[in-house]
Amino acid sequence: MSEPLVAQKAPYPVEVEAGKNYFWCSCGRSANQPFCDGSHKDTEFTPVKYTADADKKVFLCGCKHSDKKPMCDGSHARL
Repeated sequence: MSEPLVAQKAPYPVEVEAGKNYFWCSCGRSANQPFCDGSHKDTEFTPVKYTADADKKVFLCGCKHSDKKPMCDGSHARL
């Protein structure tokens, strides 16, 4: 499997709305980070669906190497 591009070495803080679906970019190519814009076309990557369970701020992975995708787990500190 190919390695994703590192969009940034920090999480993206995002305010999410309860019940709303979000599609996190897993390839690192999207111009609409941290969300998918379809740039993964013709790659092996697919976006990761996240459904917010409450209105809150979440921290979505920016380095694309988290083991808890789409959430940041601090993996960027090891890159």
